[in-house]
Order: sequence, then C-alpha cells, then structure tokens
Amino acid sequence: MKFNPRGEKYNNVIEELEKIREMDIHFDSSRILGSMCTRPHPIAVKAFEMFIETNLGDPALFPGTKEIEKRLVEIMKDFTNAPSNAMGLVVSGGTEGNITAIRIARALSKKRKVILPEGAHFSFQKIASLMNINLDFVRLDEHYCTDVNELEAKIDKNTAAVVAIAGSTELGTIDNIPVISEICSEKNVFLHVDAAFGGFVIPFLKEMGYDLYDFDFKIEGVSSVQVDHHKMGCSVIPMGMLLVRNREWIEDVSIDSPYVSIPKQATILGTRPGASVAAAYAVIKYLGREGYKKIVEKCMQLTEYTAKRIEEIGLKLPVKPALNVIGIKLKNPRKVYEELSKKGWRVAKIERISCIRLVIMPHVTKNAVDKFIPDLEKICKKTGEI
Repeated sequence: MKFNPRGEKYNNVIEELEKIREMDIHFDSSRILGSMCTRPHPIAVKAFEMFIETNLGDPALFPGTKEIEKRLVEIMKDFTNAPSNAMGLVVSGGTEGNITAIRIARALSKKRKVILPEGAHFSFQKIASLMNINLDFVRLDEHYCTDVNELEAKIDKNTAAVVAIAGSTELGTIDNIPVISEICSEKNVFLHVDAAFGGFVIPFLKEMGYDLYDFDFKIEGVSSVQVDHHKMGCSVIPMGMLLVRNREWIEDVSIDSPYVSIPKQATILGTRPGASVAAAYAVIKYLGREGYKKIVEKCMQLTEYTAKRIEEIGLKLPVKPALNVIGIKLKNPRKVYEELSKKGWRVAKIERISCIRLVIMPHVTKNAVDKFIPDLEKICKKTGEI
C-alpha cells in the first residue's frame, strides 16, 4: 500500500477503519474467553479522551496530569500497604514493570542471576536478553506454584533477585510469598512480586473470606510489586504500576533527561501517555473498593460455575482456580484450541502444561459460558479428549 501524497477524504478513512475493526473480535461478544484484558470501564474511556494529548514525559507542560499521576501513586501505595518511603512508577504494563524491577535489583547488587518459577511471564526472557541476566528456573509443585525448597537451594552469592507470582499467567496461581519473603530476607535478596493480574483480584477475594496468600508490602521481605490496571483494574491499554519499597532505589536506575522538563527518568518509556493514567485514576475513584469487590465477586461466581460445568462433561482441571482463571487439562490442547477458534471462541493454549486456559473477565457472561460448554464437549468428543 502506497502513501497517498494528497491524503483521502475523512469519511473514506473512517469507513475503511470501520471495516477493518469488524475483523476484530469484540469483548462485548463474550466470545473472548482467554484474555486477561477486558473492555475498559466507560469512565476510563471518557477520561482517556479528555487527556488524549497529554505526555507525562514532559510534565511541565501538563501539571494537571502530573497531579493525577501523583494522586494515583498515593492510592496505589495505600492499596498495596506500601510504607511511606515507597515509590510508584507508572509503566506501560507488566513487561515494563518487570524490566524495571530487575534493573533496580541489578543496580543494587551488581549480580546477574534471577531465580523465578517455570511458569513466570515470558517478559523475563526479554529481560535476560536485554540485560545479560541469567535466568534460573524453579520447578512448580503439584499446585503449579513455585517449589519453595528448590528456590531456597538455588539462592547463592550470584543471585540478584527472586521473582514470585501473584496470579500466574498460566493458571492464576499464587506463590507462597510469605515464606519466599522470609527466605529472601534471611539471604538479603531482592524479591519482586509479579502481581500484574492478581493485584486487582486477591485483595478483594481476601475481603470476601477466600484463604489466599498475601503478596504486597504487608510482607516485609517484598521489595517491589507490579500491578496492571489494564487487566482486572478495568482500565485502558496500556497501563500498569511498579511499586518499590524504597524511593531511593529509583535513583539507581534514573538517567538524565536534558531535553524535557523533568531532570531524570527511571521508566523505560520517555514519552508516557497521561491519558492512561487519567483513565486508571477515574476508574479507581469511581468504583472504590466496594465497586471492585462486586466485579471480582461476580467473576469468581461465574468461574466456579464454569469449572463445575467443565468437570461435569468429563474434563479435568489441573488445579482448583485460585482466581478467575481456569485451566483445562488436555492431551492435545493445540487441536482443541484450533477447533474452538473455528467456532469463534478465543481461548488461550498453554502447551507447556498441556492445557487450554479460560479467564473469566467482567465481559464474560453466564449465557456465553452456557453456549461455550456444549461446543467444548462436542469438540473434545470428536478429538478423543472425553
């Protein structure tokens, strides 16, 4: 396609975009069952539009947007039980947050080994190539969580950081972070918690009486926590926050930025969309803890219903869902995934553990589940899974 030197009519461009957009599957269809993102809350969309031109990489131009960022950081510090000297960095999401956390750990220790579970997010593979980091993987136990004994045995004089997961990308599992924290504290090792998905789920489930591990700064050995607003935070893409226990650590990864109105930057991104921050702030202010709690409660009720339906048709779950994430154990997950795709269903395949994965996000309805299960059953019978 060539670049038209004279441009095209506005209506023609919009019409083209509308046709292309229809190629996408919309969250409102409730046929997206494998994504950890969802349709943003309407107030997030409104706030995003209001702040569409703002750039937090040059805050002197946008002092109001900078004020929103400051307020959001304070809310998230309170939300994660962070100490007064903690600091929050707005990032584009879990990948940038994880990169920044390991940059900090590397700067503090000058060491190169990072210990992490087999099911850790693939962003750590990027980190290894970017920073010449050696990844030392720990096997998962029967509950698909980090084997704590093996983790402890792997820590040595070359260890820069340990990574624990609060809501794994594979199955939504939560590591025993209190025990891992004790180990890291004893050995003086930086502990980063990837709570990109679980950060906006676990606190509300605990309030509802679910017996889940703590994951945040309530645990003294936790050094940093990554939470994504564009997942269960119900905000726009991209938006996340890395919180660190000690604000002085940010200086260790900050570089001079002489061409803009902020003297130093610690984030990977230079230009940062203020619109995403405004959207996340708007959702948090509007929903409050009770609003999020209602969303999480609804998702978990549907998760438990869906898991029961799956087992009733003769399929097995690798582990009971801890969060609103369901794994379905299969002999040939790729084949089932492909057959479901032909019927318009979008799930995730986790071939490493021979599963497909469902994520029961706010856009998923009971009606959609009731349509999905018969299709799944037919396909699994056809492919010999049941």
